[in-house]
Parts: sequence; C-alpha cells; structure tokens
Amino acid sequence: MRAAHTSGHRSLKVLAAALLTASLALSGCGASDDSGAQSSAANGKAAAPAERAPGSGAEDQSGAQKPTGQGNAKKPPLAKTHVIRTATLSVEVDSATKALATARTAAENAGGMVGNETTERTEDDHVFSRIVLRVPQEEYDAVLKELTGTGKLLNRKADAKDVTDQVVDVESRIKSQRSSVARVREMMDRATKISDVVMLEGELNTRQTELEALLAQQASLQDRTTMATITLELSEPEAEETAKEDDDPGFLDALGGGWNAFVTTLKWVAMVLGAVAPFAAALALLYVLWRVLRGRLPHRAAPVAPPLPAPQEEN
Repeated sequence: MRAAHTSGHRSLKVLAAALLTASLALSGCGASDDSGAQSSAANGKAAAPAERAPGSGAEDQSGAQKPTGQGNAKKPPLAKTHVIRTATLSVEVDSATKALATARTAAENAGGMVGNETTERTEDDHVFSRIVLRVPQEEYDAVLKELTGTGKLLNRKADAKDVTDQVVDVESRIKSQRSSVARVREMMDRATKISDVVMLEGELNTRQTELEALLAQQASLQDRTTMATITLELSEPEAEETAKEDDDPGFLDALGGGWNAFVTTLKWVAMVLGAVAPFAAALALLYVLWRVLRGRLPHRAAPVAPPLPAPQEEN
C-alpha cells in the first residue's frame, strides 16, 4: 500500500510538471496569437463601416440616392514613419571660435544640444574644430542651412535611414513579452510547491531580461528618430605669405648686410680652425718628437774626398 501510494504521488508530480511546461510553451504562442487576433479584430472593425457605407449613407430622408465617390468617405491616416537623419559638414571659416559660438546658438535655439566638441591648433595661427550637434527632426533642415552659411562649404554629406519596420517590430515584441511576463507572474501566484516556484522564478528572470533589452532598444530608436545628428567640421584658411615690395637699399641696409657677411665669415673661419686644430696639434707633436730624436742620434763623419791628381807638365 505504501509503495503504491508513493508511485501514485510521483506520477502526480510528473503530470504536474508536464502540464506546467506545456502551459509555459503555450503562453509564448498565445501572446502572438492574441496580437494577431487583436489586429484582425481591429481590421474587421475598420472594414465594417466601409461595407455598410453604400447601404446606410446611400439614401437620404426623401429616399433619393446620394451620389457616391464625392469625397464623403475619409481616407485612413498614413502610418507614421520613423527616420534616422545624420549629416556631416566641412566648412572653411575666417574664425573658428566665432563659428563655434554660432553653431552652439543655432542648436540651442532649435531646442537641441551640443553632443561633443574638439578643438586643436595645428599651427601658430591655424585652428581646426569638430562639433557634434543634436537637434529635433523638425528643425534639422533649418539648422543645416544656417550652419552651411557660416563660411565656405568644402564638403557636405547627408543620410536618411527609414527604420519604421524596426520600430514596429520592437513595439510588437515588447507587447508580447509583457503579456508573457504577466502570465508567468499569474502562475507564480497560483503555484503551491517550492519546486514550481523556483522553476517559474527562473523563467520569469529570463523573460524579464529579454523585456528590458527590448525596452532599451526601443529607447535608442526613439532617441535617434526624434533627434537628428549633425557633425560640423570647421577649419581656418592657411595664412598666405604676402610679398612685400623691396625699396631701394640705403646706407643702413648696406651696413647691416656687410656686418652680417662679416659675422658669417668669422663663423666659417672659426669652424675651419676648429676642424683643422686637431690635425695641426698632431703634426706639431710629431715635429717636436722628430727634433728630439734627431738631436740624440750620433753624428757620422763626412767622407773625405781623395786628392785630385796633379797636372803633368808638358815637355
């Protein structure tokens, strides 16, 4: 009896676990079915007035039939499009500092903000700046036109990306995921066993994490489709060397030129002497050694030449 009772209890546990797993699997499908049913019902409700329009509004109180196709029926509103707009401008300006102030003012007046700013000085009088502006989509064209007029336009690149399908897909998935989380919470409220509660908690954490990821993706899409991004690069023209007209040279100019030539000559002479000095010192040392050694060597007697023969007298 005890063994049969134990086996029956185990069978009930297995059956309960199987039913719980099946209900969790069906909950995900039910969310999509509910969304599809709701969309079908909405389409049905929208189509019903159109089908009844010819029968209901075709006749007036006097029984005369009204002409159809005169514009009485309202067109369905167009779906809202979601577009991500970005632009990059390269402008040459006389003063990068003034142009930066103009760009900040334009963004703030349009209800936007400055996202990032970089300014560097490449030469003594040459400045390069890069600023990123975030402006509302409604003010995008106006701000872009104002920034283009700050100087000489060097380069312009604009991009528009339609993400309406992605936005609609994310919204639908969020709705389904919220329904799924709500179903798991209801199951947790009805669960009586600890094992069932633990399993449901794990499932709830997984679905809650997926829901948070979808919400973050939705927030990112909303931010990028609401605010346009404009990257503005400002550069100053390189300083051109202006050729000055040379006047006739005077006495001071000649004196200055002569002095510069004299100083330059002295520098070159000093450089030559500095280069020759080591060799001259070495030669002088060798000469001194040669003189010392020559004084210590014994002197050899010079050979005596034989006497010349006396001339013979002629008889």
